[in-house]
Amino acid sequence: MHGTKNVRRDTAERTRDTLERLVSERDIWVSTAHPDHGPHQVPLWFLWDGRAVWMCTGAHSATVRNARAEPRVRLGLPDALDVVLMQGEAACFSAQEVPEEAGDAFAGKFGWDPRLEEAPYVYLRVAPRTVRAWRGVPELRDRIVMREGVWQG
Repeated sequence: MHGTKNVRRDTAERTRDTLERLVSERDIWVSTAHPDHGPHQVPLWFLWDGRAVWMCTGAHSATVRNARAEPRVRLGLPDALDVVLMQGEAACFSAQEVPEEAGDAFAGKFGWDPRLEEAPYVYLRVAPRTVRAWRGVPELRDRIVMREGVWQG
């Protein structure tokens, strides 16, 4: 957590800080919506592979059902004083279909390999199209650090 005093960072610094957080943090909030049942939000462990966020959850979860029906999702890191919000489309991979590199990296980060579980799991991959990052009012105006899949700054 950061203090409440906000010093305005330029876009390049906010981009660097965002990328550092994507590598170092463990949890991310995933927001999905089902066309008939509405919004759903849960925290999941995640892995950033340098291009996309990888998460894993039970194959029969509302998150998976929603992402399959409506792949547009929003992701958020859990710090209201250092906001990072992402938008993208989720692609779903069964534990048998997940690319080995992503499955191995996920297992390495968390010490848990969903591919080895008896219950079925699904990996969700989200390559962000838009990323917003800000710390307080001074950064609201220029909060977009990724636009159309391209990092700014």
